[in-house]
Order: sequence, then C-alpha cells, then structure tokens
Amino acid sequence: MPQISDKAIQMPESPIRKLVPFAEDAKDRGVNVFHLNIGQPDIKTPEVVMEAIKNIDRKVIEYSHSAGYESYREKLAAYYTNNNIPVSPEHIMITTGGSEALLFGMQVCLNPGDEVIIPEPFYANYNGFAAASGVNVKPITARIEDGFALPPAQDFEKLITAKTKAIVICNPANPTGYVYSREELEVLRDLVKKHDLFLFSDEVYREFCYGSTPFSVLNLEGIDENVIMIDSVSKRYSMCGARIGAIVTKNKSLMANALKFGQARLSPPTLGQIAGEAALDTPQSYFDEVQEEYQKRRDIVVERLNNIEGVICPKPKGAFYAIAQLPVDNADKFCQWLLEEFSHEGNTVMFAPAAGFYSTKGMGEQEIRIAYVLNENDLHKAMDCLEVALKQYNS
Repeated sequence: MPQISDKAIQMPESPIRKLVPFAEDAKDRGVNVFHLNIGQPDIKTPEVVMEAIKNIDRKVIEYSHSAGYESYREKLAAYYTNNNIPVSPEHIMITTGGSEALLFGMQVCLNPGDEVIIPEPFYANYNGFAAASGVNVKPITARIEDGFALPPAQDFEKLITAKTKAIVICNPANPTGYVYSREELEVLRDLVKKHDLFLFSDEVYREFCYGSTPFSVLNLEGIDENVIMIDSVSKRYSMCGARIGAIVTKNKSLMANALKFGQARLSPPTLGQIAGEAALDTPQSYFDEVQEEYQKRRDIVVERLNNIEGVICPKPKGAFYAIAQLPVDNADKFCQWLLEEFSHEGNTVMFAPAAGFYSTKGMGEQEIRIAYVLNENDLHKAMDCLEVALKQYNS
C-alpha cells in the first residue's frame, strides 16, 4: 500500500472542529449544543449581498481574471482608502478566502526550512499553512496575565536567527480579541526594518473593535516592501461561505509572483466575488448595529466568566473571541466531557480547547477559546452550562 506524505502526517488537526463527532453524538442523544467553538456569526448577511446573488444576470458563470475582477479590486481599493489605508487596485489580489491569501503569501515569501515568528496563542490554521509551506513556526508567547499584549522587542530579538524571514500577526486578534496599538505595531516595524523581514498582518476583523480604531500595518512608514495585509469578507459581512479574501501589498515583485499561484488555481470564485463586490455597498448603519450587538455579547460572556470561581478571562478589545483560563487540569478532556457526559436542562456547550492555538508544547492546556457569536439569551444559557459543569467536573 502506498504511504501518504510526511507533510500530511505533520498537518495539525483543527482544535475548532476536532470535537465535532462528539457534538453530533450529543445531538443524536437529544442534547442541545450551544456552539461557541467556531466563529460562524449568526448576524444576517447584508441585504445588498442577498439581492445581488438573487439577481445575477449572467448566462455563464465564467472564470474571472486570476487576480480577481478589476471592478471588484477598484471598489475594494476605494473601501481601503476610505478607511485611511491608501492602496490602488494593482496592490490587491482576490483570493479564495483569507486562508488562500496567507498560504500564497507564505509560498511566495518563504522557502522550506525558513522560520516565522508568531505571537501565540494564534489562529490555529497558521500552523497548517506553515506546515503546507514547509515553514517552521517560532512562537513567542503572549500571556493571559498581561491581557495578551505584544511581548517586548527583546523577546523577539532572542528568536531571530539567519533562518527568520517573517513575523505574522492577527489584528484584531483571533483567538484573544486583543487589538495591537500603533505603538506596538511600530515596535514590529523597527524589528522588520532592522532584520529585513516580511510582516504579515491578518486584519479580517477590522470592523470589530470596541472603544478603539485599529491601525493597519499598511500605514506603517518605511516598510512598504515588507508588508503583506491579509483580508476577507467572511466575518465583516457575515459571509463565511462566500470564500473571498484578498492579499494586499505594495511590493510589486511579491504581487507578480503571487499571481503565478493565482494563475495555477485559475481564478477566485466568481459568485463569491459578485457577493463581495455588492457587500461594499453595505451602509455604515449595518456595522454600527453589528458592533453594538457584539459588544453586548462580549460584556455578557466576560462578566459571566469572571464571576465563576477560578475562571480568568481578559476583556477583548476586538473581534468576537475570548480566551478563558478554567480551573481544570486539561481543557481538551473537559471540553470532550461536556459533550459526552454532561447536560444541564437539556443543554451543553461546545468550546475550542485553546492548546491548539499555541505552538509551544504544554501551553494553553487549561484554556478555551470562546466565540461569542450567539444571541444574548443563548449565551446566558451557555454560561449557565459552564458554571454548573465546572462544579460537577471538579467535585
């Protein structure tokens, strides 16, 4: 029998989805499962998007340009410019989700065996993208005691070697909800300039900030050739299934070579681009309402968590995730137990064990990531479940 590749064996499983079979078994037993494990918003997709999809006037669903439709890139450039991120259409390549944007970026900028530094905890699929690219992740740990702030520059310096080629961040951050300040990003800028590194910034949660305005790496002075911004329509417009993202950079050589990968996969999804272009006409009132809703949800979850004995949860500044430390020995086992053996008033809750969001072995074993993407009533019931479950589990 032929053997599968080492790369396939090394590809990590998703901490977000690996407990799905246990959740399905719970549902088969008649238990209602509150899904706080995955960032799938319940907010309605903007009406302008749904209307555009319903009224598609085409006889053929054809390939687009490999970089995406020009009309979409022009409109997207105007959106960024209106958000104080001045770019032109030639700085933008449309991708199949933000995932493909980051994967293309890694393939273009990094050779097998190169190293990337990523503050942990980080979006778990960064490990998968690195494995697919043959790249080694060098984690730098942001600690829950510090609210997951950016570690100091000297800690980065300790990790930088001749093999270091890039730093990857997510801002606002998944899974912590932390929002890097301009001053923190300027620390990274200085490191990037000093060591001639690439700086990848995943900015897909830009519209989800509470009490602050996010600062884009594309606004950092003096490193235009070093910066790659990753974006997506998934969360901004509650369009996860559209699978449309973008790689944005002013580095012409990087963009020209990324296009080779774009040509190899032919084109980004045509229907998704139609939806993405229409989404740019979404009124500001939509974002105001969505942000207000998520801020309410955040406040409910964080207050309820910190009122449970032994639980620690910093208050997120953005996105719609929180990391909580629980009074358990192993959050993986606890999360599985919640689905296999526990119910409260016919309900249980599914979390993502946070160890999978770390690269350092042994980190995050008492932590969970919570996606507060359900309505307020369901969030209260989910927190009721957690509070009762911890008492039972530790008794």
